[in-house]
Amino acid sequence: MNTFRIIVALLATSLPLQLYAQSLEDEAVSWLQQYIQIDTINPPGNETRAVDFLAAIFEAEGIEYETAESAPGRGNIWARLEGGDEPGLILLQHSDVVPADEEFWTIPVLSGAIRDGYILGRGARDMKGLGTLHLATFLALHRSGVELNRNVVFLATADEEAGGFYGVGWLIENRPEIFEDIGILLNEGGGGSRSEEGDVVFGVEVTQKVPVWLRLNAIDTPGHGSSPRTTSSVTRIVQALNTLLENPFPPRIIGPVNDYFAALSVDMSEEWAGSYADISNAIQDPAFVQRLHEERPGHNSLLRDTCSMTRMSGSSKINVIPPEAWAELDCRILPDKPSEQFIAELDDLIGYTGVEIQTIMAFTPAISETNTRLFRAIESVTQELHPGSRVLPSVSTGFTDSHFTRDLGIVSYGFNPLITDDGEHSGVHGNDEQVGEAAFRQAVGDFYAVVRNVVID
Repeated sequence: MNTFRIIVALLATSLPLQLYAQSLEDEAVSWLQQYIQIDTINPPGNETRAVDFLAAIFEAEGIEYETAESAPGRGNIWARLEGGDEPGLILLQHSDVVPADEEFWTIPVLSGAIRDGYILGRGARDMKGLGTLHLATFLALHRSGVELNRNVVFLATADEEAGGFYGVGWLIENRPEIFEDIGILLNEGGGGSRSEEGDVVFGVEVTQKVPVWLRLNAIDTPGHGSSPRTTSSVTRIVQALNTLLENPFPPRIIGPVNDYFAALSVDMSEEWAGSYADISNAIQDPAFVQRLHEERPGHNSLLRDTCSMTRMSGSSKINVIPPEAWAELDCRILPDKPSEQFIAELDDLIGYTGVEIQTIMAFTPAISETNTRLFRAIESVTQELHPGSRVLPSVSTGFTDSHFTRDLGIVSYGFNPLITDDGEHSGVHGNDEQVGEAAFRQAVGDFYAVVRNVVID
C-alpha cells in the first residue's frame, strides 16, 4: 500500500490501517457478489429489487434515503451526505443490466461467484462493479465523519440500458430536487487499461456519440408474390438500406476526438503513431480510413456518424407482397450538431425511395469541460497511485445517462479507476462477464481517494 492510500485510509477510520482497508475491500467484494445475484435484467428491469438491497445497507449504516418507482417494479434510490456550499457531487449508477443467453455462458448468468481470481456474472462490469465502488466510497465518507465541502449524493437508477426514461429521465421530471445545486457528477463510461509493456492509461469520458434511433417505414400496393410489381414496400426499404450501405458518412474530426487520438499516439507503434498524432490529415487518405475501419472499428466510429441496420420486417407470409415494411437503424452521431440536422440530411439521401423516417429516440449533444477540480483530482490521484500513468479525456461510442445530466449543465465524467490488462476478457454485453478481484479491490481505495480529494478541503 503506497503513501497516498495510507493517508486516505488513516483519515477515514480509527481502526488499524491495514485492517480497515482490508475490511472495506472485503465488504465491497461481498456487496458486488450479492448485487450481481439480484435479477435486474432489462427488460423488464425489476430494479426495485436492487433498491431493496441498497436500502437494507443504508438502514444498517443509519443513512437516510429516498426511493421512487417510475412504474411498477422500476425503482430508483438516492441518499445524501450533507456538506458545505460548494456545488454538490452525484455518484450516479444504473442498477439494470442487459439480457444474456445462458446457453453461451460457462457460468450461471447471475452467478456472483469467484473463479480463478474473477468475480463473475452479468453486471460485474456494466455497471454493478463500478456501482459498488460508489457505494463503498459513499459509506466510507459517512463512517469517517469528516466535514465535507459539498453535498455528496448517491443515486442508483433504473432503465439506463433501454434509454433511462424510467430512471434519470423520469427523476429529472418528477424529482428535480435531487439535481438542485449539483455541479459535478461521476458515472460510467471511462476506465483504466494497462498495455503489455505495463503502461497505464485512464480514459475519462467527457462526451459521447449521440444515439439517434430511427425506423424507416414504407407503404406500397400489396399483392400476390407470383406477380411482382415495379415497386413494393419491401423493395423501397431495401433500396433505402442499400443507399446507406453505398454511401457511408464521411469522416470528420471534432475537438475532443482530435485531442484523444493525439494523446493515444504517444504509446503507439510507429505504423499508427504518426496518423493518430495528426488525425485530421490522416483521414484524407482513403487507404488509412479503410484500414482503420477494418482493424480498429471502435476508433473508426469516433471519426464519423454511423448507422447500424439492426431490425427489419416485411410480410408475414412468403407469397404475400405486404402493404407495409419497416427497418430500424441504430445511428450514433458525433456531438457537434443536433439530431434534427442529421435526420434531415438522411432524408435528403434516401427520401427518393419513398420511405418515411420515424424518430424512435434522439438525445441532445453535450461536452463536459475538463478545467475542473474533479478532473484535476482524477489526474493527480491516479498519477500518485499509479506512477507514470496518464489520464485522457475520451469520447464514448455508446451512450450513458450522463447525456441527461449534461443537459442540466452538470459537468459529468465517465470514470472508473479499475485497470484492465491488455487482452483481458471483460464480457461487457457479451458472454461470461467478469471483473478481476484483485483489480476491483485496488479500485475500492483508488475511487475513494479521488472523491475524497474533491469533497474534503
